Amino acid sequence: MATQPVLQSVRDSAEPVLSTIGNTPLLRLERTAAEFPGVQILAKAEYFNPGGSVKDRPALNMILDGERSGRLHHGRVILDATSGNTGIAYAMIAAARGYRVKLVLPANASPERKRILKAYGAEVVYSDAGDGSDGAIRLCREIYRQDPDLYFYPDQYNNPANWKAHFEHTGAEIVSQAGGALTHFVAALGTSGTFTGVTRRLRRDLPGVKCYSVQPSSGFHGLEGMKHMPTAIRPGFYDERLADGNFWIETEDAHKMVRRLARREGLLVGISSGANVHAATLLAREAAERGESATIVTVLCDGADKYLSEHFWDEE
Repeated sequence: MATQPVLQSVRDSAEPVLSTIGNTPLLRLERTAAEFPGVQILAKAEYFNPGGSVKDRPALNMILDGERSGRLHHGRVILDATSGNTGIAYAMIAAARGYRVKLVLPANASPERKRILKAYGAEVVYSDAGDGSDGAIRLCREIYRQDPDLYFYPDQYNNPANWKAHFEHTGAEIVSQAGGALTHFVAALGTSGTFTGVTRRLRRDLPGVKCYSVQPSSGFHGLEGMKHMPTAIRPGFYDERLADGNFWIETEDAHKMVRRLARREGLLVGISSGANVHAATLLAREAAERGESATIVTVLCDGADKYLSEHFWDEE
C-alpha cells in the first residue's frame, strides 16, 4: 500500500492538527549513554505527535485506509479496542474529520486517559480490568458482531495499515535521521506495529542493523500497552522471526528508567518508553563490554501526562 501520497494529502488539507502527525525529532540521550564508551543511544520522540503518542501514525493510516476502501463513512461509528493511546488518536482524528467513535478500554486504564477520551467526545465501554488488553479485544469483537453494519472496525491488532504507517514513515524518518551510523533498533511490542514496520524498513534500507523487540517478563505485568506474546492474543501481523533477539523487561525496571529520564535527561515520558530505554541500555552494556561502538535507536512512545497519577513517581 502506498501510504505516502495519502498522508501527504492530509498535510495539504484544511485539517492543521492532522498535518502535524509525524516528522518527530530523534533525541540523543547523552547522560543515559555516558557510562557506555563508544555507544550512542538515540530516541524517537513520538510524544511530539498531536495526540501525544506514536499511535497517531497508525490510527490515521487505518482511518484513511477505511475511507479509501469505502468501509468508513459518516454513517458508521469507528470502533476498536485500545489500552489508551490508539483510542486517543482515533478520538482526536474522529473529532477533526467529523466521525463518531466508540472504544473498548480496560477499566484499570489511567484516569488521565479516561479524561482525555471524554474531552474528545469519545464513547467508552470498559472491559474487565483483570483481563487486560485481551479482554478489551474480546469485548470489542462481541460488540461488532452484534451490529457490524453500524461500525467501522479497523482492528488495530490485525490491520496491515498499522505496521505500514511505520514502514512508510517512522522507519523512513529514522533512516534519514540516523543514517549509516545506525547499528541497532529496539522497540516494545504491543500491537507490534512499530517494531514490525520500522524493522521491515531497516531490513530493506539498512540490512546490517540488528533489531530487538521488548516484552514484559511475564503475562502479569504493569507495562500498560505492552504485550507478553507467549501468553497474549497475538496480533495477526506479528512475526517473531523478524527480531534478532528480545529483551524481557520487569515493570520495576521500566518505572525506574522513567524516573531516571525525567531527573537526568529532562524527559517526561511514559512507561513503555522507560521499558524501551532500559532495554537499550542493556544492549549498550553488551556492546561496551565487547569494546564495540554502537548507535542504538529506540522509541519514546508517549509522554508522562497519562501516567502522573501512578504511585511509582513517589519512589526514589
